[in-house]
Amino acid sequence: RKALNHELSKLFNDMWDADVHRLRPGKDYTIDVQGRAGPAQQGDSAVQDNAARHLFHNVNEERLKSIQTFATFISLLDNYETSTGVAEVVTPEEIVENNCFLDAILATEVMRLAHDYLLKKNLAKPTLADFKHQLYDIWFQLYARKEGDRPDSCGFEHVFVGETRHGKEILGLHNWVQFYLQEKRGQIDYKGYLVRKNKTRPDTDDQVLSIQFSWKGAVKPIGSSFIGVSPEFEFALYTIIFLLSEERVTRETVKIDEYELQVVVWRHGHHIGTAYPVLLSTTSE
Repeated sequence: RKALNHELSKLFNDMWDADVHRLRPGKDYTIDVQGRAGPAQQGDSAVQDNAARHLFHNVNEERLKSIQTFATFISLLDNYETSTGVAEVVTPEEIVENNCFLDAILATEVMRLAHDYLLKKNLAKPTLADFKHQLYDIWFQLYARKEGDRPDSCGFEHVFVGETRHGKEILGLHNWVQFYLQEKRGQIDYKGYLVRKNKTRPDTDDQVLSIQFSWKGAVKPIGSSFIGVSPEFEFALYTIIFLLSEERVTRETVKIDEYELQVVVWRHGHHIGTAYPVLLSTTSE
């Protein structure tokens, strides 16, 4: 395991504390972790379901819709063809929606902290307008998941919306809002939680979870995501790690609040391929 990155841990804790839009467990939403997930492989069509009920017992949607960053984020979730290999068509309306979302998150303290930090490292454009273009390119610029294919993917779609490959494999989908909305529509079936060392099961107030679920006929044996955090927090976190390194895969060990995490970012050229948190341990055992 890589040593704890203290500089990033401090920054991410400042961002965590500044994340006024984060939803509070037990107050703004409740989760129901139920049973532990059984063994599964990518591509399994049938796995044991150890959770009869939804993961999200309830979410305060009024609060979600009243927060500009969440509202603009939710408007982006239906903009993608989730099947890889099918070319994405980006409409003028979608470009406007992408820009509205970036404007909303750039107005937050969380993104200001991220921008200031990246400026100190000479990794971000100084003006917000230029930084926004940089973010657009990293997250929304289309690329082909496979060589020679049509542009069928982008970082935002992969991480936040999720994609499927040949209807047998789930790619990405590491965002709790998308998970909740898909679950509510009957598209996602939560199968149970995955445990980590020294803790038998997650608590209802854990804000990082490893879970198993099926979506669009495929199973994700293990999927990991933050729960309750704002879109700007995830966006800022992954952007920082992406820009700090040129490696194809970057893994940084950080401690955010009570969670010791490995944040993993894969690059696809100048764009984000995927990004997600892996929970190592929590201090509130």
